[in-house]
Amino acid sequence: MNRKKKINQVLKSKVKKMNAKLQKSNKPKYVSKAERERIALEEAAQQNLNVEAGSQETVVEENTKEDSSD
Repeated sequence: MNRKKKINQVLKSKVKKMNAKLQKSNKPKYVSKAERERIALEEAAQQNLNVEAGSQETVVEENTKEDSSD
């Protein structure tokens, strides 16, 4: 009986380990400090481009309004 019990125990542990690997983790993926800093710099640069593009659009709109009023 001990031999059967040991075999079943080993098989159950293997099944348990396989099921654990299949489960999706709720833990977020690790991002290194250097990577976080690089991402922050890219976002800041993107926001600067958006602000500059927005200010250029308003200048263009003002110029077209002045031209159309003449």
